[in-house]
This record gives sequence, structure tokens and C-alpha cells, in this order.
Amino acid sequence: MKVRKAVFPVAGLGTRFLPATKSSPKEMLPLIDKPLVQYVVEEAVASGIEQVLFVTGRGKRSIEDHFDISVELEAHLNGQGKARELSSVRRIAEMAEIFYVRQRQALGLGHAILCARDFIGNEPFAVLLGDDIIDSQRPCLRQLLDVFEEHNGSVLALEKVPMENISSYGCVRATALSDRVFDVLDMVEKPSRAEAPSDMAIIGRYVLTPAIFDILMQQQPGKGGEIQLTDAVLTLSKEEKVYGCLFEGLRHDCGDKLGFLKATVDMALKRDEFREELSAYLRERLG
Repeated sequence: MKVRKAVFPVAGLGTRFLPATKSSPKEMLPLIDKPLVQYVVEEAVASGIEQVLFVTGRGKRSIEDHFDISVELEAHLNGQGKARELSSVRRIAEMAEIFYVRQRQALGLGHAILCARDFIGNEPFAVLLGDDIIDSQRPCLRQLLDVFEEHNGSVLALEKVPMENISSYGCVRATALSDRVFDVLDMVEKPSRAEAPSDMAIIGRYVLTPAIFDILMQQQPGKGGEIQLTDAVLTLSKEEKVYGCLFEGLRHDCGDKLGFLKATVDMALKRDEFREELSAYLRERLG
């Protein structure tokens, strides 16, 4: 089946960016001139996704407003003759069909995905986490969908990370089917360096079959007392094939302050309007 739907869990509190996220969602932090969440929705749409579900919580209303039509703003821009700006804000509301559901309790990523069950129905679907901004020629999610369409099984985005950082991720034990496609045999959520089965970490992009929902319904809380998606996918891998895709592209961890700063610099340097002056400024500051 074609994957038409994507789930965006955005109910988190964003405590690592306090006080900036005290009254504004982390997902709305601007990366140059677009909020983080817009980059990820654009990736999904460019990959062929038609319908998007945000799993939200309290204080996330600005996400809904961002992807809605703004009659007053559009009228103002039209009256000012700002055609380029008008086109850019209209495009946001027209990218895809957008839906919302509330996660009433913060019980983990697995629980957030379970909240999407009625929306997804009996279809395969994508999950995208807004912390990871992936800069690539071919959208990261599209790379996963290619693997899904070839192998007809759930797919995890994988990235090789330094072993000293592996405890910050879920990671996999897997057998290579090609340079970038793997048969996933085991998964461990945030292991110690000694416990880690490899240096291949699970990154915030997934393509999942609907069989995951029955597993999540029975899933017991794991690390942190939360319902872990990694634990549920591990159970799924015992029932059907799960694959890993070592994606091509540069991932920016925008859930981390330094990662967010690096993303801002890298993305700005890619734009003609900033590249020359920003490069000169950085050379001057760095001596």
C-alpha cells in the first residue's frame, strides 16, 4: 500500500530550551525564517505524504495557527503588494491536509503514536520527529519509503554516531542487505556503551505497519516509566520484518542547543543572500 499519512508527535514540553519554550512550543523555534516543524512537514510532503496528523498537548495552539489560513495577514500582504510574502504564507496552509489529536498525558513516544490509531486505520504510515532536521538532496523520508515499497516492511532511519554518544539513542543490531539497507534483528533503547550492539542509532523517521498499534496497546512502560516506541518496534520485529535505512544526508539535532546553533549556521550558509557576509563574519570572529 502507498503510505499517505504521517504522524508528528509534538506534545513534548521542550524543557531543554527553557525559558524560550515557556510559552512557545519548541517546534515553533525559528530556524532562520521558518519554524522547525515546517521543515519536517515540507520533507513529508516532498516524500509524497498527503495527510498529516499532529499529536499535540496543552500550549501547542500556535502550531495549529501556523498551518491554518490567516485571513487578516493575507489581506494585509495583498494590500501592501507583497506578492512573494503572500505566496509563502498561503503555501503553508495548502501543503497537505492537516489534522490534530490531543495526547492528554505525557506517557512517551509510543503512547503518542497510539493516539493516532483512529486516524491511521489499517494503513502503513510515517512518523517524523521535529527535533531532527535532515538536509539531503533526496528527502530522508522518501529514502525510507523506497525501502518500504521494495521490502514491504516497517523501516527505521539509521545514522552512525560516535560510540561515546550512543547512550542518547536507541540503536540496532542488524544484518546488511546492501550498503544502506539492513535487516534489523534487535534494538536497545539508550544503552550504555558496553551494552550497545552497534554504532547505528535510530533517528526520528519511521515507516510503520498498522500492526504496531496492537503491540502498543499491550506495551508495558520501559525506560523512564514511558511507553517506548523502540520496545514496541522490537516486538514487531519478532512478528514481521523490520528494516533499517542508513539515510544519505546531514542531520541536525535541533533538540539540542548546540545542534540548533549549528543548523542555523549551516542552513544560512546554503542561502545566497547570507553566504558571503556570514562567511566573512565567521572568519573575522574566529580569527
